Amino acid sequence: MGGLVIWLAFMGPPLLIVMWAQFRVRSTFARAKQVPANLSGAAAARYLLDQAVLQHVGIEQIGGQLSDHYDPSQKVLRLSQDVYHGHTAASVGIAAHEAGHALQDAEKYAPLVLRNFAVPAASFGGAASGFLVLLGVLFHNVGMLMLGVVAMGAVLVFQLINLPVEFDASARAKRLLGEMGIVDGPGGAAVSSVLNAAAWTYVAAVIQLLAQIAYYLFIIFAGSSDD
Repeated sequence: MGGLVIWLAFMGPPLLIVMWAQFRVRSTFARAKQVPANLSGAAAARYLLDQAVLQHVGIEQIGGQLSDHYDPSQKVLRLSQDVYHGHTAASVGIAAHEAGHALQDAEKYAPLVLRNFAVPAASFGGAASGFLVLLGVLFHNVGMLMLGVVAMGAVLVFQLINLPVEFDASARAKRLLGEMGIVDGPGGAAVSSVLNAAAWTYVAAVIQLLAQIAYYLFIIFAGSSDD
């Protein structure tokens, strides 16, 4: 029981924040889907890219919901069906955010370059951390547990680098959509609400991982003090 209480003390609040952030994204997206826009998400993204002389960047439709992303290796925006076809503030906001990443890529935006460089370490850290922590807990091996925490640290560094990348892409999207007249006043407000909510999911992920690292460090050092 004591172990559960300690875990809840560390992980309970961050999990609530994550759940709140995910709920906020879905609820603001649903509301912004009710606000019409002159263009579809795909058309808005194409317009922004063409204005930036990025005709070589492709736009593709993919499955899933809110699965939208920019692939810098293939130079392509991949938009979910709702975003690709939707003539709503939600669709153009998310599509413009992904177009913002393409603009960052074209400009060699330093945090994006650093994030792309950190991807292999973060991928390895994400895959290795769970395995190492599990072995450390099962075999009461402090060294293995500490290696797992170090691997989590690589993921945390990636997430911290990612924050300015996402915030900047959203700022570009809001500015460009307004400047180019793709959304009006209510549409701009709806776009801001969706992108601000999305930003909180990245902040929540950082908070959750920080709490997870703190929890395992507490376990390590509390165990050491008991010896």
